[in-house]
Amino acid sequence: MSTLELTVPEIILRLSISLAIGGIIGFERQYKNRPAGMRTHILVCMGATIIALIQDQIAISALKDAMTYPELSGVIRSDQARLIAQVVSGIGFLGAGTIIVTKRSVTGLTTAASLWAVAGLGIAIGMGYYSIALTSFVGIFMALTLVKKVIHVPSIKKLEVRYIHKQETKEFITQYFTEHGIEVSDVNFDVDLSGPARIYTNIYTIELAKGMTYAEVIEDLSIYENITKLRLVSL
Repeated sequence: MSTLELTVPEIILRLSISLAIGGIIGFERQYKNRPAGMRTHILVCMGATIIALIQDQIAISALKDAMTYPELSGVIRSDQARLIAQVVSGIGFLGAGTIIVTKRSVTGLTTAASLWAVAGLGIAIGMGYYSIALTSFVGIFMALTLVKKVIHVPSIKKLEVRYIHKQETKEFITQYFTEHGIEVSDVNFDVDLSGPARIYTNIYTIELAKGMTYAEVIEDLSIYENITKLRLVSL
């Protein structure tokens, strides 16, 4: 919690914690080859800490002035949320830069969220709220590393199948889905007429039965000779 004196050792402590926490979260992102790595997270966290330190110092200076000049206490104002609000909104632009949107998928959302969360950690550290910062750090790190391993969320994905000899291949795929309890919620069809043979492309939106994996489905379907390409597309 802020006092009437923001000493150099206290500033160094807050920046050091910020560097360490931002570095650990950034290391996890860089290890998974994500757009924003360790240095980016360190800079975001320390930058937010610096802004919070400045805001904290402004508040301390305003309080000192009010104590020194009581007659001006009704005039002196210090809004500790003003600079912090700019950090919260501004970090959104940096996070948006890590999000990659393609025709078939969106990536970088977790990294954008981690940058935003790291900025929040930096603000908490800069304001001297160590218990909030350290507790939040544990929660964020668990969310990035453990949640996916502990909680399995079944997902609906799109399976792109390219094949020749339409009718018999289509019947084979349909029969395979039925036998293995794979639910098809949507199918997009496409036919390539430019070559000597017609090449069909179906994009199935599927949900697997319990115990099955997408790798297993692709391996099973790839055995069929009329299927020329299989590709899994995340929604």
